[in-house]
Amino acid sequence: MVQVRPKTEIVYPESDGQPMANNTVQFEWIVALKQNLDRLTLPDTEIFVAGDLFWYPVEGQATICVAPDVLVAIGRPKGQRGSYQQWREDNIAPQVVFEIISPSNTAQEMAKKVRFFQTYGVQEYYVYDPEHNTFDVYQRDGDRLVGGSAPDEWVSPLLGIKFGRSPETLTVCHPNGEPFTTYQEECDRAEQERERADQAQAQAQRERDRAEKLAAKLRELGMDPDALD
Repeated sequence: MVQVRPKTEIVYPESDGQPMANNTVQFEWIVALKQNLDRLTLPDTEIFVAGDLFWYPVEGQATICVAPDVLVAIGRPKGQRGSYQQWREDNIAPQVVFEIISPSNTAQEMAKKVRFFQTYGVQEYYVYDPEHNTFDVYQRDGDRLVGGSAPDEWVSPLLGIKFGRSPETLTVCHPNGEPFTTYQEECDRAEQERERADQAQAQAQRERDRAEKLAAKLRELGMDPDALD
């Protein structure tokens, strides 16, 4: 009798044990991009945004993977995933990928990533180096990703977001021109909104108190304040 060996289940790891970022600047950029892209795509349930998520493009090949700093998959539903296994996603590759350079990234490593994204279908690839303020853009031209140093102003064809580079930094804006904000800026804005709401509530209460005092004074004088309306 011939024994049939059971198929070995292929494990697709969800982590390599490495930190998402190598420094606070890189981390802040990754978080800001992820959160603002979440805001941008919130109305569309068929756009998936993720940060530092392993992407496996080929079924059965667990060694072929990469974890982009931020990826956007248009045509895939929002939701939780341990990894992006492309064959389980209607074979839709993430179309837009962002990478934030850290001092530990080597030129060879980044060139390898360009080849990976080129091979597996990325349409737009953005690379920003906060330390040196360099911004590279790659776009698909047939079966190749073509690009390099970007102009001072650039608009993503797929997302409509706008990039602007000054001598100091890179700015990213929503299609309506509203700048991308950091988590701290969002917290500060929320606190300012709470303070404005508290001030408006306090002002409204002061006006009610004055109106009640005036009504009481009129009653003392034998007048009906309601009759004065």
